[in-house]
Amino acid sequence: MFDRRLFLGFASLLLVPVAAQAHGPSRQKVTEKIEINASPEKVWAVIGNFGDMGWLPIVEKTDATDGNIPGKALRQLTLKGGGLVEESLSKYSEADHSYAYRIEKVDVKVLPVTNYSSQISVTGMAGGKSIVEWRGAFYRGDPLGDPPPELNDDAALAAISGLYKLGLEALKKKLEQGS
Repeated sequence: MFDRRLFLGFASLLLVPVAAQAHGPSRQKVTEKIEINASPEKVWAVIGNFGDMGWLPIVEKTDATDGNIPGKALRQLTLKGGGLVEESLSKYSEADHSYAYRIEKVDVKVLPVTNYSSQISVTGMAGGKSIVEWRGAFYRGDPLGDPPPELNDDAALAAISGLYKLGLEALKKKLEQGS
């Protein structure tokens, strides 16, 4: 005798692995913050120009076009030790001390991410201090199947978190110690 419920239950179990594989990778997110003993205006004077990444230690040189105009401004970062990153400005607010950008081109061997977007902002606090928040969303370096360890979610999260922490610590040092 044919039991329809048993058949449907068994058939649904066969589809579970297929559905899990068809989903693909999840978008990863990183947010790092730092408190800096400097006014938002002083912090923004250092980071507010999209075309100047001199405060980020791994950047050797920045080439930029179109200033801080969203949808037009582009920058190419030449990294110390080799590697290029091409980015475009998507939002910019002088009043809010924030901007958002996207990576347009990067070798995953340099930064193991794809479809990366980010925002950096400065918020004032009591006592003339600031909070700088840098956040990003991205997919791992290899969005297909079973990626090698250097291109998986953990590698992408570690790379972006490490980059943000390095940059924020350097910014804090530059503003508080003048170096």
